[in-house]
Amino acid sequence: MNRSKTLRFPALVTTVVLWASAFPAIRVAVDGLDVGGLSFWRLAVASLALAAVSPLLKVRRPRRRDLLLIALCGATGMSAYQLLLNWGEVHVPAGTASLLIATAPVFSVLLATAFLGERLTTTIVLGSIIAISGAAVIAYAGGSTRVTTSALAILAAAVVQGVYHFATKPLLRRYTGLEVACYAMWAGTIFLLPLAPAAARGLAQAPADAIGSAVYLGLLPSALGFVTWGYAVARYTIAESTAALYLVPPVAIVVAFVWLGERPTLVDLLGGVVSMVGVVVINRRFTRPPTSAPEDDPAVQRAKTR
Repeated sequence: MNRSKTLRFPALVTTVVLWASAFPAIRVAVDGLDVGGLSFWRLAVASLALAAVSPLLKVRRPRRRDLLLIALCGATGMSAYQLLLNWGEVHVPAGTASLLIATAPVFSVLLATAFLGERLTTTIVLGSIIAISGAAVIAYAGGSTRVTTSALAILAAAVVQGVYHFATKPLLRRYTGLEVACYAMWAGTIFLLPLAPAAARGLAQAPADAIGSAVYLGLLPSALGFVTWGYAVARYTIAESTAALYLVPPVAIVVAFVWLGERPTLVDLLGGVVSMVGVVVINRRFTRPPTSAPEDDPAVQRAKTR
C-alpha cells in the first residue's frame, strides 16, 4: 500500500482528536490564565512552532499584495476567534462550546452567497435556519444571563470563524491550506502583541495545569493539528474530510467528560443535533462532485483554529 495512503487515516483521526481536545483544554487553561493571556500564549506558542518547521514544510513567503487579506484572516480567524471562544468558555461547558462552534460553516456559506455571488439555494436557506435554530436553543438553554451571554460570545466566535473561511477563499487559489493557516496564525499573534505584558505577568502567577494546557493548545491543536489536517485533506475527498469533522463535537463531549467530568444537558445535546443536521444539509452541496483542491471549500475549513 502507498505510504501516503497508509498515513492519511491516522492523520485525520489525530486532527479530530486534537481539535476536539482543545475545548476542555481551554476550560483548564482559562481558569488559571485570563482570557487575553490564554489567547496570546496559545497563538504565540503555535506561531513559534510553525515558524520552526515552516522550512521543512516548504511554506513560501506570501506576496505583498496578499498581506491585507492575510491580516483580515489573522484578525478574525485567530485573534478574535480565540478571544471570543476563551471568553465564552469561562461559563460554557467544553462540549456545549464545541456544538456551537460547529455552526461556523453556515456563516461562511452565507457570506459567500452575499459577497461572492454564489447562488442562494433552498438547501442553503433550509440548512441555515435549522443550524441557527439549534444554536439558539443551546445559547438560551442555560437560563442565567451570564451563561446566555457566554454562549452568544461562542456563537460570535463561530461567526468570525465563518468570516475567516470566507476570507481565505481567494488566498487558497494561490497558496496551500497549511500556508494560509501559518500566515493567519502569525498575523493573529501580531494583533495580540499588546496583550503580551499582561500575559507575561499572568503566566508568572498561573498554576502548572493552566500553563501546561496553554502550551498543549499551542503545540498540538493549533500547530500540529494544522499540519495533520493539511496532510489528510490533500489525500481524501471533500465528502470524507467533511464527514470526519462532524466527529469533533461528540469527541469533545467525551473528552470533556473523561477529563473534566462535564455532563452535557439533554437540551444542549438536542440543540447540538439540530445544528449538526443543518450543517450537514448545507454541506451536501459540497460533497457531490469532489474538486481537485479541497482546501478551497468552506465545508472542509472549519475548526482549523481550535
